[in-house]
Amino acid sequence: MFVSIVRTKNQLPDGFNQADISVTNFRRIEVGDMIKLEALRVFVTVAESGNIKDAADAVGRTASAVSMTLKQLEDEIGGPLFQTDRKNSLTALGNLMLDLGREQIRSFDKSVSIMRAFAHSRIGSLSIATVPSVAANVLPPILQRFLETRPQVQVELFDIDSAQVRRMVESGVADIGIAGDSRAGGGVEFSSLFSDRFQLLCREDHDLCRLERPIEWSDLSGATLIRNGASDRIEAEEHKRLSAQSLITVYNVTSLIALVKAGLGLTILPSLTMHGAHDGVAVLELADTSASRQVGLVERRDVPPSPIAAAFRAFALREIPALVAERLGRRKDQ
Repeated sequence: MFVSIVRTKNQLPDGFNQADISVTNFRRIEVGDMIKLEALRVFVTVAESGNIKDAADAVGRTASAVSMTLKQLEDEIGGPLFQTDRKNSLTALGNLMLDLGREQIRSFDKSVSIMRAFAHSRIGSLSIATVPSVAANVLPPILQRFLETRPQVQVELFDIDSAQVRRMVESGVADIGIAGDSRAGGGVEFSSLFSDRFQLLCREDHDLCRLERPIEWSDLSGATLIRNGASDRIEAEEHKRLSAQSLITVYNVTSLIALVKAGLGLTILPSLTMHGAHDGVAVLELADTSASRQVGLVERRDVPPSPIAAAFRAFALREIPALVAERLGRRKDQ
């Protein structure tokens, strides 16, 4: 870093006039007046030490090198910084230089510290768009661990459906997304985290609860099915026929559960969505094991992530699969 000492038009070097000062000429004239930050460090250290020997030891240079640096600095500034050669008493210019030098050094060191912290993902901002089930059941412990060593990182969390997750990531509003949609394409790419099976949600007094076995699609014949955005991705033809007959569509999980409790119908949701007990409702396994969704990271294609986003991506890929396997009572490789 350099500290530039700039002349005004009334302080031009001898032999130059205003007409001579083009941008190119001005830059050439001023090169000799650039003060290196390290020279300021040497001066401040000498001023604080009160002698060259101790200052030289502190900065790891020889006494002669320190003396030469001070001489060059005084030449650049245009006046003496110390009252005597013993360097234990500052001139008025030296006192001014000491105050300004300390300020410049503090500012530079702080800037470097901030840049290094950003590069090492210790500071910055992280915007995450995710589906509600992940926001409620996965991200709390994940973010708690991730932020333990990054207490100054700012996090913004969007709780939305998979389609909106893709749009927010693609538009750059969100740095990274977590969605139940494995389709790549457009401006995003998908990295799988875990597979999440669909389950049936019904009132706990429903006849299906007495079957004591996984539910077949045929068992739902004649039942009232409440559609939702997540279950629309199930590919089974039997499910598509049942969905086509549905007259109610609800996208909010809390509202879905309330309608099921009220006896308005059954619904099918990913198992992570129904993690934890809900009074008055039963969660039943489906016999069709292909009825599942792939949940993963959604990222912008060909756009390098910020350091903090890259750190979170690596952390999520490492930690989320194991956490979900534990939450759902499955082995990690299932």
